[in-house]
Amino acid sequence: MNPSYGPGGLVTDASAATEIADEATVEVQAPAAVDEVVVLDYGGQYSQVIARRIRECGVFSELLPHHVGPDEVARRRPKGLILSGGPASVHADGAPALDPRLLELDIPVLGICYGMQLLAHALGGQVQPADDAEYGRADLRVLEPGRLFGGLPADQTCWMSHRDAVLRAPDGFTPLASSQASPVAAFESLERGIWGIQFHPEVSHTPFGRDILDAWLRGVCGADMAWTAASVIEDQVQRIRAQVGEGRVICGLSGGVDSSVAALLVHRAIGDQLTCVFVDHGLMRKNEGEQVVASFRDRFKIVLRAVDAEDRFLARLAGVSDPEAKRKAIGGEFIRVFEEEAAHIGNARFLVQGTLYSDVIESGGGTGTATIKSHHNVGGLPEDLEFELIEPLRALFKDEVRAVGAELGLDERLVWRQPFPGPGLAIRVVGGEATKQRLDLLRDADSILQDEIRRAGLYRELWQSFCVLPDVRTVGVQGDERTYGAVIVIRAVTSDDAMTADWARLPYDLLQRIASRMINRLPEVNRVVLDITSKPPGTIEWE
Repeated sequence: MNPSYGPGGLVTDASAATEIADEATVEVQAPAAVDEVVVLDYGGQYSQVIARRIRECGVFSELLPHHVGPDEVARRRPKGLILSGGPASVHADGAPALDPRLLELDIPVLGICYGMQLLAHALGGQVQPADDAEYGRADLRVLEPGRLFGGLPADQTCWMSHRDAVLRAPDGFTPLASSQASPVAAFESLERGIWGIQFHPEVSHTPFGRDILDAWLRGVCGADMAWTAASVIEDQVQRIRAQVGEGRVICGLSGGVDSSVAALLVHRAIGDQLTCVFVDHGLMRKNEGEQVVASFRDRFKIVLRAVDAEDRFLARLAGVSDPEAKRKAIGGEFIRVFEEEAAHIGNARFLVQGTLYSDVIESGGGTGTATIKSHHNVGGLPEDLEFELIEPLRALFKDEVRAVGAELGLDERLVWRQPFPGPGLAIRVVGGEATKQRLDLLRDADSILQDEIRRAGLYRELWQSFCVLPDVRTVGVQGDERTYGAVIVIRAVTSDDAMTADWARLPYDLLQRIASRMINRLPEVNRVVLDITSKPPGTIEWE
């Protein structure tokens, strides 16, 4: 990553600040029986992480754009409100502003980084550029424990990312901590119910960050830490039963963790009212179709219809090279297959999808959002969809889905299966048409990669590992003869939730074995390369 820095925090570049802020406008359905904390996103790099850490503390959290009004926040009846970091300066023209009515909702408010500066500036404190900016690890000195630092060391480290600093707290506020470049690195007003911290408690580089958030959630907000996998299941079972009644439901089962967990969750709620449809579109990994059918039909005893539709999908993809066109063609064909199958299932009215929070964000869900790429189950749905959607995982990140799957008794191998795109291998055939020949080549290469990754004991450590087949041919020498063969790209990343990712540092000897097997066993391949791009600036998938 090539970072640039704004006065309020770190962003990848000027446009990324807007993109990250825009991504966050997502409407999800909060659980009915648990407390919630709302996070307002001012464009900071770690805004998503704040929401995730709050959830990890046991409190449901939703990320909303900073421009939503106080009525929208109040409608959710949150136990607390967090103002995130951001790249702007409070003194800059057009900088995101603080709606003062948010401070009149009678709920605790916590400002983080730019959020703290907003509070200080709006309430009469002094915010100015510091003599020295703070980016990265910094030493923090606790002046007063207050409600946030009780029981924590007076001297600790934290993660800073700012140029402006709070030089003086507003009247009536107690400074709680300072650092070398931040005279007021934390403050509180018990009377007004407002707290601010200049550093980032949500990142792992702040060792006591989790304790600080926990202290605010428990001691200040009085939140009930009841957000668990079991509570998600209970809440969704009730919602699904209320939505479906006596209706028939169809679920598109891919065998990935998202659709698998969604299917089991809906089956828990309505039993045999659910029929799963497994569409073998010819775009899956090697032998995956047989594994899916055996697992759900034989072990879980779920009603399952398996459809061989490879020829249909290949026909729809003929001549298509644009990635968005591929996604929309595949998404549209899926729905057509579902509609045909539904006609044989007693007029099913509902369609289950394993849509996740990150899917909706990246597909530009909500008002004013930027579309990074359309997911087939979000941006790729046809306008004339004849089903009412059931999306029991829409509010969850991937790790939360895995926890729900484990609670439901899903096989460990399925729970920890790496994410696989809905459009399958079609979008990993890059820059050209996804023909059967190219798909088979990619499938064989990917099988070698997965086999070696598992043998090395690295499968669980990676968020994703896969191969890409670009529309490129290169010169090589094999058996003393000139070759003009295909290139296989290895992509392996580590991540917590796919919102950000880093390339995995695979051992050199492992990479050598993978490349050697691919070139020796696949005559069409004469070159293997490694993608070492992080997200951002790249995405995990190439298309």
